[in-house]
Amino acid sequence: MQHKNHQKVTRRRFILGSAATGGSIIAADLLSKSGLAQGSALGIITSDRMRPQIPYGVASGDISGGRAVIWSRTDRPARMIIEYSTHESLRNGHQFVSRDVSDASDYTARIYLGNLPADQQIFYRVKFQDLNNKTIYSYPVTGTFRTAPENNRDIYFAWSGDTAGQGWGINPEWGGMKIYETMRRFNPDFFIHSGDYIYADGPMQAEVQLNDGSIWKNIITPAKSKVAETLEEFRGNYIYNLLDENVRRFNAQVPQMAQWDDHETTNNWYPGEVLTTDDRYQIEKRVDVLAERARQAFLEYTPIRINRRDPQRIYRSFYYGPSLEIFMLDMRSYRGQNSLNRQPVQSEETAFLGNAQIEWLKRELKSSKATWKVIAADMPIGLIVPDGSVNFENAANGDGPALGRELEIADLLRFIKHKQIHNVVWLTADVHYAAAHYYDPNQAQFTDFEPFWEFVAGPLNAGTFGPNQLDNTFGPQVKFLSIPPNMQPNRPPTEGLQFFGTVKIDGDSKVMTVALHNLEGKTLYRMDLTPKV
Repeated sequence: MQHKNHQKVTRRRFILGSAATGGSIIAADLLSKSGLAQGSALGIITSDRMRPQIPYGVASGDISGGRAVIWSRTDRPARMIIEYSTHESLRNGHQFVSRDVSDASDYTARIYLGNLPADQQIFYRVKFQDLNNKTIYSYPVTGTFRTAPENNRDIYFAWSGDTAGQGWGINPEWGGMKIYETMRRFNPDFFIHSGDYIYADGPMQAEVQLNDGSIWKNIITPAKSKVAETLEEFRGNYIYNLLDENVRRFNAQVPQMAQWDDHETTNNWYPGEVLTTDDRYQIEKRVDVLAERARQAFLEYTPIRINRRDPQRIYRSFYYGPSLEIFMLDMRSYRGQNSLNRQPVQSEETAFLGNAQIEWLKRELKSSKATWKVIAADMPIGLIVPDGSVNFENAANGDGPALGRELEIADLLRFIKHKQIHNVVWLTADVHYAAAHYYDPNQAQFTDFEPFWEFVAGPLNAGTFGPNQLDNTFGPQVKFLSIPPNMQPNRPPTEGLQFFGTVKIDGDSKVMTVALHNLEGKTLYRMDLTPKV
């Protein structure tokens, strides 16, 4: 344990130095008007304005086995160069160079690292080489992450979702997106972002008056002044979140596993939808076109490993040692249209995950050797989320037997029971409050499944809502709720009702401890789950 604690202190010190460097780069990018500085590879004098910039820091993600993804962005045609090592000094390091980056990817770059040593703290340094003048390099920016273990050890990770929604953006006077700094200080091995990574359909105002008469002041950019319709506008929503120093500092220290939900495109969207009644969309009303642009921006601006066989695919899994495997779902791309959702037989109309994703999930769950199988879902199973006055956005459609999209969930839960797949836990966000749900077949209308837990977290610097009504089809029981039952909707971050969750798996006992925390990091709820052998 002493060694692990030493690693944590070391990577914190390393990343705080990185944050200072990153802040200097951003200041130079935004404010510098003149001045000379030493620093090209040849030791010549180079104007700071001539250098490639790294205004949005670095990020790592999709940690699995001996693999990781490193992401960054510059401001011109360039190559990203990564040096990495298990030593903070980067001695005995390795170097990789990316493909040339251009405006085709909005100057974002990623490098896939492989054959990394297991269970090691990796320190890395990113710089960009200007393609138009190869003697000129950016200043470096550093980051760190820990690789997945091969053997049993304590695992500690966090999850949440819903960033910068409902008009609550970056307020520097309040301290920016403070919950990201709170999570960073918890020092998790990795973070699952459970969707609504951005709010492309959520324009912001410069000022919002709060109930106490004070003023919330947002940073405003062109991309956050209207709904996103063009590729540039979708990209601008990701850039907006990266303007926050808490987010950049978090990204440089904590690797991510990112998934998407609806607001990365537009509220409650489904394939084939046309936004005929939403006058905010003046350039493009076809959701399929918007979603294509939204997906491109999501893949460009998150540290996700692109699937070579299916570059558009977002669902995937991560093996994180013998104690844990994570299955990241996509409940958005393959669904049928939102409807009354009460069809008695499965069909294309009732699709939620879709046949291909369901078969993949069944196959991967069945073959998993990990003690715990965590299903990271976009949406909670048993909470009703309406779409308008009569249609439903979620699988849940009201009390009663499994109908509509619930048929797909019922089939999956039945499969998990009959194949004796043990220790499955669901983690999710979406509804903008935190909760713990226990699904009990003895309380359910559909009963052919084993009991399981679902934990909900969020939002991250967005409006707080809820609670949503429960649907008794799968027998959910509320064991914890983070908000009062009659709360006024869209509470601002200043009220502290922002939530994230953490999971610890003990390396010896394999006991999983799930906790829910508020904006300040206070533990509101904790549950120990003993694995079934």
